[in-house]
Amino acid sequence: MSMYIFIREMMAGEQDMQIDLDGSFTVDSTLVLSLIGPRIEYMVKEIPSYKKNYSDDEHLEEETDTDNSRYIDNPDQIIYLAFVGDQVVGQIILKRNWNKYAYIEDIKVDTNYRRYGVGRKLIEQAKSWAMASGLPGIMLETQSNNVRACKFYESCGFVIGGFDLQVYKGIDKQSNEIAIYWYLMFE
Repeated sequence: MSMYIFIREMMAGEQDMQIDLDGSFTVDSTLVLSLIGPRIEYMVKEIPSYKKNYSDDEHLEEETDTDNSRYIDNPDQIIYLAFVGDQVVGQIILKRNWNKYAYIEDIKVDTNYRRYGVGRKLIEQAKSWAMASGLPGIMLETQSNNVRACKFYESCGFVIGGFDLQVYKGIDKQSNEIAIYWYLMFE
């Protein structure tokens, strides 16, 4: 099935729009990382399956307010929405990071619209925005147990630039999630 996906910037007057995307995903494996000289490589290890949804963890959201006004008409940050017809099926939130990379604060595609190219179109839009802003590349962080996301970023040309074993221990001392930092460098 093919569908027409339209990407556009969130506009003034839309910053309070309730965007209700099911961003849940199944965790059934995790990346096991190893440092091989200057490269970080991984193997995928299967683990018992469970469902994860960050919007269930409201207290974990960095910003629980849905005031997106600071992204409207701001040269240093932007939100793009993906539409199929008049329905929002995905979004990407970008900002110019302190280290000059475009930073993907959040990318989400509704579960019913995955595997149709929505995420790839959002990444392409992010690349266009970053290049037009004169930035040298894009970075983002995801977790070692979000293997499908990791594989997706890799398929879009991202490479692992680093990882952090401690990030999620503040939320849960027992957490074995590893923060993985992905980079897409422009030539």
